[in-house]
Amino acid sequence: MKTQKILADLHLHSTFSDGKLTIPEIVDLFGKRGFGAIAITDHLCESATFLGKAAGYLNQTLTPETFPRYQAILKSEAERARREYGMLLIPGFELTKNTILNHRSAHILALGVTSFIDANLGIEEICAEIRKQGGLSVAAHPVSTRRLEKQTYFLWDRRDQFRETFDAWEVASGRHFFDEVAESGLRLIANSDMHRPEQMESWKTVFTVRGPETPGSDIPRPLFITWDQIISDVRSQSVEFTYYREGLPRVARRTHMTSPIRRRELKWPLKTRRKSMLMGLVALSLFAVGLVQWTFGFERG
Repeated sequence: MKTQKILADLHLHSTFSDGKLTIPEIVDLFGKRGFGAIAITDHLCESATFLGKAAGYLNQTLTPETFPRYQAILKSEAERARREYGMLLIPGFELTKNTILNHRSAHILALGVTSFIDANLGIEEICAEIRKQGGLSVAAHPVSTRRLEKQTYFLWDRRDQFRETFDAWEVASGRHFFDEVAESGLRLIANSDMHRPEQMESWKTVFTVRGPETPGSDIPRPLFITWDQIISDVRSQSVEFTYYREGLPRVARRTHMTSPIRRRELKWPLKTRRKSMLMGLVALSLFAVGLVQWTFGFERG
């Protein structure tokens, strides 16, 4: 019996929502770098909220109208990914519940799901529907992503309530590993949440594929991971995590504690950090004021 470790990134966005690459471009980007599995997870926003309606107006979300074409492209690209790269392409989407308040916002990855799910449903209803379709439910970036962007704390604030509701919780998003999630005892997964090609450098999940030896052959036959194995390994936590960067050795790590990469990245000059934080606070304040004014104006109209 031989084994082979494969890299996986199960949280990627395309031009069907707010990503910069088309689905074929994402397949080529990861396929040419030897990844074993990826998942396209474009946003599917609530249609009944102000921010959800805004996302629809700006073409930043899947809709009942675009969903069939999205799934058709995923299906055809999955066939090409396997044929050209030996890579598993998993269909999915990110059910997006955004509000102005971070503590009321939540994002849920639906992996291996091909039928539309209404993002207006409750959290437990959504996860039950994902499991009914044979998929995996993942609590996306449940804690601070350590970046100036929309945060989603609703699930983390209720992690005891939702502990068994979700199949996994993201322990890393992009370049940042979340210590508090790693120490929580929850089932874990690491992804990039990639929207642009440069965000490919990030934490990834590593799966181990096993298969029979090929007697009498000098040419090793590659092993391919299946969706059934991904489901089993995530739920049993037979996974590892590694930081991926072009040219780095692909050494899997179960935690980030031995990673010198992350420590170097966090050593920004104090002056730079203070300036960045001040600029971020000013920008956030201006955005908040404009958003509140826009919201009230919209409701009055």
